[in-house]
Amino acid sequence: MKKIIACALLIVCFAGLFACGKKNYQNTIDIDNGSVKMIAHRGLSGLEVENTDSAFISAGKHSYYGIESDVRRTADGKFIICHDDTVERLSGVNVSVETSTQQELLDIVLFDKQGSASPGERLTTLESYINICKQYDKQAILELKSDFTEQEMLSIIGIIDAQGYLDRVTFISFYYTPLTYVRNALPNQSVMFLFSELSDEITTKLINDKIDVAIYHKAINKKAVDKFHAAGLEINVWTVDDQARAEKLIKMGVDYITSNILE
Repeated sequence: MKKIIACALLIVCFAGLFACGKKNYQNTIDIDNGSVKMIAHRGLSGLEVENTDSAFISAGKHSYYGIESDVRRTADGKFIICHDDTVERLSGVNVSVETSTQQELLDIVLFDKQGSASPGERLTTLESYINICKQYDKQAILELKSDFTEQEMLSIIGIIDAQGYLDRVTFISFYYTPLTYVRNALPNQSVMFLFSELSDEITTKLINDKIDVAIYHKAINKKAVDKFHAAGLEINVWTVDDQARAEKLIKMGVDYITSNILE
């Protein structure tokens, strides 16, 4: 009985942490984005539970150019949409994504935005995410959270191709190698490398490989924007929720802004 009570208290604590960890908004914040394309981070995660069908549908109903998500492999060789390597932050259940089957993960109940367990909130699949992007005619910004093998990347490509949506997908990742697998299979595919600090080494590599930029917004500057643009590369900055900061980035000339709540 004591163990049951302890577990219940632990889940309540995690729920509270989840609810307090992110600000809950009542609506999106409109900005004058000009020609800059806005991307909904993990779906419209400022209003809905991140990386769920409800977050993707909500983003689809707004004016966003694209919807970002995070894909991981599962133990049974399938794919699930989840940012963290466990579902603990979202559910209070300390289960590893990559050592669980897809169905085991889909069965886990997530917290709602108020931090309460909500049977209607679940993780979702790669197939469902792509289908929602297609339904609402949104660019799919697919972050590769695992260091995928070439065969796994071909499987992901195959799933998207089966839905006829490859031409509307941008692959992004902190892992460079999976992006090269994409380019080997699809030389003209949109890919972006994620990084948080500028360096001459990264800049040179991206320019030489013709891979677009997905950089932490505080690391970018006007000189770098101009250099990447001169090389024909596009720049996506993440994750910007402050309106004043977004306005500065727009003036700087970035091409995309990824945000939880700005629209």
